Amino acid sequence: MSPADILSRMERALARRRPHEALWTEAYSYALPGAGQRAQLFDATAADAAEQLAASLLAELTPPWSRWFGLAPAEGLAESAEAQAIAFALEGTARILQRELDRSNFAVEMHQAFLDLVITGTGVILIEEAPLGEASALRFAAVPILSAVLEEDAAGRLTTIYRELRLSAEEITRRFPRAVLPPALSADPTARQRVVEAVWPAGASTRYAALLAPAGQEPLLLAEGSFAESPFIAFRWLKAPGEVYGRGPVIKALPDIRTANRVVELILQNASIACTGIWMAEDDGVLNPATIELKPGAIIPKAPGSAGLTPLAAPGSFDVSQILLDDLRRRIRAALLADRLAPPPSGKMTATEVLERSAETARLLGATYGRLQSELLTPLIARCLSILARRGEVPPLLLEREGVRLCYESPLARVQGRADAANTLLFLDAVARIGGAAAAQVDAASAARWLARTLGAPAEILIPPAPQE
Repeated sequence: MSPADILSRMERALARRRPHEALWTEAYSYALPGAGQRAQLFDATAADAAEQLAASLLAELTPPWSRWFGLAPAEGLAESAEAQAIAFALEGTARILQRELDRSNFAVEMHQAFLDLVITGTGVILIEEAPLGEASALRFAAVPILSAVLEEDAAGRLTTIYRELRLSAEEITRRFPRAVLPPALSADPTARQRVVEAVWPAGASTRYAALLAPAGQEPLLLAEGSFAESPFIAFRWLKAPGEVYGRGPVIKALPDIRTANRVVELILQNASIACTGIWMAEDDGVLNPATIELKPGAIIPKAPGSAGLTPLAAPGSFDVSQILLDDLRRRIRAALLADRLAPPPSGKMTATEVLERSAETARLLGATYGRLQSELLTPLIARCLSILARRGEVPPLLLEREGVRLCYESPLARVQGRADAANTLLFLDAVARIGGAAAAQVDAASAARWLARTLGAPAEILIPPAPQE
């Protein structure tokens, strides 16, 4: 695409995004307040629950400094004689990738992307190759959703992504060292210029272009190229039919969040009235309401025989507000899964309670986790492996091809594995009780290998299968 075509497509996609922007801004003002917020906040339930949910997603899906993924031979190679050697090699590749993730800023930026996901329903993260000499070969950046414009393909995948930046001439030169800037930019090097980055699919690869797009001027191409895997990864909480952008739990709970904020505001106003009261004063020519100070020990003059300053009785009680507020806060925390993903207050659970709690979490996040697995986790691992392969640190791998299978080993992903393993162990126990011919039907070595794959055990602990003659 030419620079003009890129900007034209971006403007059309931006027009489809504008109806969402007002709702996103309001959701941010309640759940992640910052400078210039529009709403005056009185209740912090939504902000606290949104931060807890983002932290729980990070701990359940991509826990920092913990292995949440694995590489294993494909199902067709799992029983072959060379499977053990392949498993050892893939385990080494997974350790290298884990080391690079631990040394990078992955945990920090991923948490910020999850905050966007929880609040607006859509998150975007950028994965770049770090310059030589840095601690990690990977560099992550959470892209604010208000600066990203997305397009879907015919299959419903977010494959075309635009990002708009405001950079000075020095920042443009630092990010795009080969770009030739017009002389006019040197006159005011501190002025912020509009820069647009775009990625779109082109066959088996992803095309990239960066444009300098000043208002009212022809766009200038700063850089272009292609990637094996897209550097921009967009993912959604849930998606309604016909919509491009996702919907987050904060958007779902926004009516209750608005109401709770208003109820707390009214409670504070009522408390102010209860503390200072409402007073009546008789205009007797002596009492001047403008000079009255209601404080202990104050002497308020009044004319003889006049009523002076008298309190006005409140029309009623506002006690029902606390019942309403408790219900609103409970619904907000339930919508943001604050009480489902957080640890129990007592901190002590039996094994059965742990399994039931894990099953409940998997049920609540089942649809969301499936979407995040396909839109976030798999592309993220593929992009990181592509960067490391370009550096020569790992061999080139194509996931789900060439006999390589991506395994998810996060706490949330292991819930189903534990359930499958529990059912299998129950079956093995029943067969052992029957004994005789029934027990002879079970291949103990195959059962052990299956349990190892299901529970994510390392390949080193298994004896390789004997080669078939």
